[in-house]
Amino acid sequence: MRRLRACVIAALALLGGPLAAREVVDASAPEKLAVTIYRDPSQGEFDPDRPQGFGLISETRTVTLPPGESTIRFTGVAEGMVAVSAMVTGLPGGTIEKNRNAALLSPAALVDGTLGNRVTVTRTNPATGVAQSEQAVVRTRADGGIVLQTSQGYEAVRCSGLPERLGFDRVPAGLSAEPVFTIDTRDETGGNYTVTLTYLAWGFDWRAHYVATLHDGKAGGRRDMRMRSWLTLVNDNAQSFENAELSVVAGTLNIESDFEDLAEPPRGAPLRLECWPIGSTALGTYIDYLPAPPPPMMMAPISEAIMVTGSRLRAKEFDSASPVAMIASEENLGDFKLFRVPEPVTVRAKGMKQVAFLDKDRVRGELIKEAYCDLYDRFDDDQDFRPVSLLYRVENEEKLGLGASLPRGGATVFEPSSAGELLIGESGLRDYAVGEEVEIRLGESSLVFGQCAGTGSSQDMGPDENDWQEVRAVLTNAGSNSIEVELQIGSSTGWQVKKARGARVRNGTHVVTVRVAAGGTSEMKFWVRELD
Repeated sequence: MRRLRACVIAALALLGGPLAAREVVDASAPEKLAVTIYRDPSQGEFDPDRPQGFGLISETRTVTLPPGESTIRFTGVAEGMVAVSAMVTGLPGGTIEKNRNAALLSPAALVDGTLGNRVTVTRTNPATGVAQSEQAVVRTRADGGIVLQTSQGYEAVRCSGLPERLGFDRVPAGLSAEPVFTIDTRDETGGNYTVTLTYLAWGFDWRAHYVATLHDGKAGGRRDMRMRSWLTLVNDNAQSFENAELSVVAGTLNIESDFEDLAEPPRGAPLRLECWPIGSTALGTYIDYLPAPPPPMMMAPISEAIMVTGSRLRAKEFDSASPVAMIASEENLGDFKLFRVPEPVTVRAKGMKQVAFLDKDRVRGELIKEAYCDLYDRFDDDQDFRPVSLLYRVENEEKLGLGASLPRGGATVFEPSSAGELLIGESGLRDYAVGEEVEIRLGESSLVFGQCAGTGSSQDMGPDENDWQEVRAVLTNAGSNSIEVELQIGSSTGWQVKKARGARVRNGTHVVTVRVAAGGTSEMKFWVRELD
């Protein structure tokens, strides 16, 4: 019987069975990195302090495997890693099992990992300044007071009243100062391999911002402008990605998983100590001692944390206070757009980076004054005159100086004056494809006002149809030049319009262009009927 048991154990060992311990090997630090950042799938507000997007990380490393089964440790992965998404390629035996190490090196983890083992206690006499050290054994975990067994008996840490510190001879097995991802694999012969670890990680985001400066005006409201844009990238992880190939993806992805919940970043627990006066445990003294170590790199003020990266430009072509090194290039990615930085860059931990991706010197568009006729409120008694809206409109065509995909973001517009460039408006932009009509809203006019109200006249269309209603629109111009105003009457799918001279349908809306003389008033009447 004993001989049979020995044979079984030997056979299992030769086959790499459960009785054969796997050798643990460490993969090298990343030799090549690629980071692709995706925006918040919910299209919420961009918040650099709490990014809601995610990244696709690809790390190329080397590893030396022994014959048989082994466990490979990948140290320094992103703390926001979604472990279930991780893939490792380049291994001859594939992946047997993969795990995410949830225990980070911290004061509490250090104490818990040393439970039952010796540490060095050093106490300093405040009167003499003499430090004395002795050996002690850790007898309790770090989820309350820490009790040590010394030559004098049992003592609670930091309850003696003397300055004291604990010294540890080693770091307990399984603890690391950085997040660790491990996989189990098998290689019959062993050898050196180049492997690629690819995974999704939570805690990234990006947005675009456009800065436009209007040139001198032309006849008929036509205005050229210079448009520049930057991509602002955020990495909320405590890990930096050195010399990485950096890209961002524009477009709305269908994401069903909750990456924030799946990430579960490992946390370093602080050490909390409690002491009780001698002879009483009714009242405790709570000491929040030895907090968890900070991330490897602390977040600097925004003005210092923004790294500017951005083909190379002369300073006079891109008059920014920050140096511009390159411009991200645009590529097609199916129905999405990918903007790739042409040179390796570093994405800092807990940091922001700006990448230039657009610089158009002369975009040819026009300034538009737009009035809106709310047909649902046309019979309200409080139909006061309201200021018309101002916007800049341009066709996204290369022949008009643009012709580039414009990701969603903010826009800031300036106009030159005798006092320098002055801000005239800020607004948000949705995603615009090449060939679409782009509109940047600038605010409201202080000289042009409009009013839209029903006259009370109607035409009966019978019991099965809505009646026609007459509407009067009035536009006033207090400026010194005659102008044109686009009057939006209503949705073409919700309303029928007649007797409105020059009416047309534009982007699904009935529109009439009305000319208003300098210091004058224009009035027009038309009929509308709501469609069922």
